[in-house]
Amino acid sequence: MKKPVNYLLTISFLAALTAFSGCKKDPVIPSLTTASVSSITTVSAISGGEVTSDGGAEVTVRGVCWGTETNPEVTGSHTTDGEGAGSFSSDLTGLTPGTTYYVRAYASNSEGTAYGDETFFETTAIMEATVTTAEISLITSSSAVSGGNITSDGGDAITEKGVCWSAAVNPTTADNKTSEGTGTGTFSSEMTGLTPGTLYHVRAYAVNSAGTAYGSDIFFTSLAVVPTVTTSRVMALSQTSASAGGNILASGGAEIISSGVCWGTSMDPTVDGNHTTDGTGQGSFTSNLAGLVQNTLYYVRAYATNSAGTGYGNQVEYFSGSVTDIDGNIYSAIKIETQIWMAENLKTTRYNDGSQIENITDNYEWADIKTPAYSWYNNDEGTYRPKYGAMYNWYAVNTGKLCPTGWHVPSDAEYKTLEKYLGMTQEQADNLGPRGTNQGSQLKSTAGWTDNGNGTNTSSFTALPGGIRNHTTGAFMNEGYVTSFWSSTENNQEQAFYRYLSGDQEKVGRDSLVKSAGKYIRCTKD
Repeated sequence: MKKPVNYLLTISFLAALTAFSGCKKDPVIPSLTTASVSSITTVSAISGGEVTSDGGAEVTVRGVCWGTETNPEVTGSHTTDGEGAGSFSSDLTGLTPGTTYYVRAYASNSEGTAYGDETFFETTAIMEATVTTAEISLITSSSAVSGGNITSDGGDAITEKGVCWSAAVNPTTADNKTSEGTGTGTFSSEMTGLTPGTLYHVRAYAVNSAGTAYGSDIFFTSLAVVPTVTTSRVMALSQTSASAGGNILASGGAEIISSGVCWGTSMDPTVDGNHTTDGTGQGSFTSNLAGLVQNTLYYVRAYATNSAGTGYGNQVEYFSGSVTDIDGNIYSAIKIETQIWMAENLKTTRYNDGSQIENITDNYEWADIKTPAYSWYNNDEGTYRPKYGAMYNWYAVNTGKLCPTGWHVPSDAEYKTLEKYLGMTQEQADNLGPRGTNQGSQLKSTAGWTDNGNGTNTSSFTALPGGIRNHTTGAFMNEGYVTSFWSSTENNQEQAFYRYLSGDQEKVGRDSLVKSAGKYIRCTKD
């Protein structure tokens, strides 16, 4: 029986449909390639890839993955750069400088993740910065200006920059340095605290994580200044001449071409007036002042000259003393504020009226006598007369005739005035015993005292440790360790006030003692 036409068409359609369904493939993972790496820096690079086939299923994510081991996967560092087939670009960031990385492109569809071929690259290593040193300008005796220019940071941030300097070549940041912040570009730096007249080497520097880079070494010399000088005390040589001098403590950075002392009757004398010339070079020197006028107050300063100019020492006052006693002894004199003092102990054997003072050598006689007397320490005139002068009991003081005419033995009040000039308070001056602070040191000589008891002698009083003569036994005691001076002031019928200095004290002692004691005399001008 013949089949209907519609039936035949239906069978043919189903057969064709069945044949077509049997030819369709199942989806697979994508196919792709990895792009070469470019734009490599210390911390980043660019790569990417091309999805050449989606594998029969839509590509839902693609990108690159990287790591320091081969065959990196998306479980590690990776980018996400869209979806679908075709090419794409990826930025790799957060990299470590100077490190080898492995890179693969990837693409994922419903069947899984596929990777492209592997490539590798190395990030740029961080280098030290590139820096130049600026020329030196604005040079003074203690400062100068330099700086630098950082033209490359070496691939990392500049964390510090500045200049460093020293007297040696190629200074480093371990020497003197400035710090001028961070970043690249030009900067300026001021160098301070320089020593005058000194050759310095300078380099700019810049710091990054790779280390410290330096510019070229350049050098300059700081300007010289006038020398630093001190003036020594003035001592009489005769009635018209004296000895002075100074000490050049610092040359100021230039050669000393002249030194000496200058003097005059006005304050702050200069080399334009009376002066000596005592050679060149640093250190101490001695000068003789001649042609002085009697009974005149002079101002004296040491000086030293270099190429920068003339420096002057402290001003010292000198009273050109015609301080001559009845025996013909000549004493140097000093001015301390308003007072003029002998700078040496009295050594006369006669009163200023020419009458003789009794010389008592026996100890017991000395202790018992109630009349004026003098002695030399240990009864040794040859040794101790030129060194310490004479010792007197207070009965000799009380005659009012011991000192040369126009001079007198200072009162207790006049000693207080001196002590207050040197810095003692009124309350301290009125006390008994060791008083004040360092007034004793200011009065003591700088040599001759035992047990490190020397003073500073800033007053030029130059007290020497001549010892004492005991009022009870008449014995001579403590030479080299103590000295004491009578005042003209009685405390009571038996005792008078005196001053004493000792090797173990920087203070001045004030007390009163039996009048038969043997003590030294310093005269002061009326």
